[in-house]
Amino acid sequence: MARRAAYRKNHQNRFSMFLVTLVVVLILVAVSVKSADLRGKLAEYAVEEQELDRQIEDEKKRAEEIEEYRKYTQTKKFAEEIAKEKLGLVYEDEILFQQE
Repeated sequence: MARRAAYRKNHQNRFSMFLVTLVVVLILVAVSVKSADLRGKLAEYAVEEQELDRQIEDEKKRAEEIEEYRKYTQTKKFAEEIAKEKLGLVYEDEILFQQE
């Protein structure tokens, strides 16, 4: 009888170890799959970050151009150009030649 109880206990221990091992393997598989998914997302985010950095640089350049144009519009030269182009004004001593 003692042999039978020892066999049953040994069999239960093996089955328990098998179940624990199976659970550990399933957890490792799940972690590996999720890890691969996260690596893919990380690569996508890196590409998106580079694109956003490029857009930031473009917008900084555009802001500089707008600031330069704003300063230019406050100069006398700009006022003269607009007066000549849009209003057709000229200085008193200026001579205009028109092509026929």
